[in-house]
Amino acid sequence: MTLIDTVQASYPIGSEAIDFNLPGIDNQDHNLASFKDTEVLIIVFTCNHCPFAQGYFPRLIKIQEDYKDRGVQIVGINPNDSENYPDDSFEAMKPFAEEYGINFPYLRDESQETAKAYNAACTPDIFVFDKERKLRYRGKIDETTGAINEPGYTPEEGNEHYLRDALDAILEGNEIETPEIPVIGCSIKWKTE
Repeated sequence: MTLIDTVQASYPIGSEAIDFNLPGIDNQDHNLASFKDTEVLIIVFTCNHCPFAQGYFPRLIKIQEDYKDRGVQIVGINPNDSENYPDDSFEAMKPFAEEYGINFPYLRDESQETAKAYNAACTPDIFVFDKERKLRYRGKIDETTGAINEPGYTPEEGNEHYLRDALDAILEGNEIETPEIPVIGCSIKWKTE
């Protein structure tokens, strides 16, 4: 287990969302404009093989269900090196998403350019943008590790609802009490040059 300090000076709260053009498991290309009608856009750098990412998928699915009617859209982006981690290949993403019942776009960042642009550090790494696509929150879903292989793991959220609290604050026009919380996860598997 690795605690990764995702609070990065190079992508601070208030930064504008960086555009991307990535293929999804729905066989469509997606960019920021694809989600222009949403009130809140959540970009989650995630993957298939990491136990932390696996553990958080049920929670993200539930959050998408609970907030979709309020204009919230989650987008998962898998940036991992698929040559060394074939479980994270685009081809493997489709059956993985079906198995988990993922209810939001799941995109592939094969070049890793999008993950680098956002200064993403780990999976999962969550970025929450308001209607103007300004970064308002970066951090954890809740206080638990979320790792599916940890003793006592449950797909239910913990007691501290960091992501839900951030979403509620944005949707109600309020400031987020703690806009940055370091996450626990697997480091992004960067390609070697």
